[in-house]
Amino acid sequence: MMKHIPRRRFGQNFLVDSGIIGAIISAIDPRPDDTVVEIGPGLGAITEPLLSRLAHLHVVEIDRDLIARLKQRHSPARLTIHEGDALAFDFSGIGKDLRLVGNLPYNISTPLLFHLAEYVDVVRDMHFMLQKEVVERMVAVPGDGDFGRLSVMLQYRFHLEWLIDVPPDSFDPPPKVQSAVVRLIPRDTAELTAKNVTRFAQVVQTAFAQRRKMLRNTLKGVLDDAGFAALGISPTLRPEDLAVEDYVRIANYLEP
Repeated sequence: MMKHIPRRRFGQNFLVDSGIIGAIISAIDPRPDDTVVEIGPGLGAITEPLLSRLAHLHVVEIDRDLIARLKQRHSPARLTIHEGDALAFDFSGIGKDLRLVGNLPYNISTPLLFHLAEYVDVVRDMHFMLQKEVVERMVAVPGDGDFGRLSVMLQYRFHLEWLIDVPPDSFDPPPKVQSAVVRLIPRDTAELTAKNVTRFAQVVQTAFAQRRKMLRNTLKGVLDDAGFAALGISPTLRPEDLAVEDYVRIANYLEP
């Protein structure tokens, strides 16, 4: 079989470090009857060990050459291939209690994470390889320079756990950045206290649109001085100084 040439437009960097692969599989700990969906299986570094533990595996892949390789190596009885862009894929069509895994393309990781968050109702957990810088933003705490819109929106929906650091030489070709593996577990419904998730998302997006400015300016036209006073939030704070719960309180205060 011809060697696959990694495609830059798909953000392809293939994991080749057997130690890291083993650590990822151990972290996922797949059971035979789990419904696991791998995003971007690539050359099968994680696919093969997953299949050794699962009765069946779903994969989402956009690269036609890689799809052809997968079809050649695995029967439909063991592997269901969903051809297309993960950014536009309807994961709820596979079923419920999904376990999502993958070495996500770094060039679309943030929009893909926002897309995947929409399927929280049908997901048990997610284990992803991402650029380390993205993981730092995901798990950042209020007051940290990395704390931003991605932090707030993901921490509202998920419990996050930074699992493994992965150096560039674990890939072929080696990326120019450090990588890390993170686990996302959906929060219990009782923890999701925003009355209107759309309003909550709008408040967060508006606040961080000018993250270096004070809340008085970033939320101008959204929350007035009386609102800040009623909520006990100083209008001179910056967006990264508020906790996730503060953004929920602002959104709920704005609901009629």
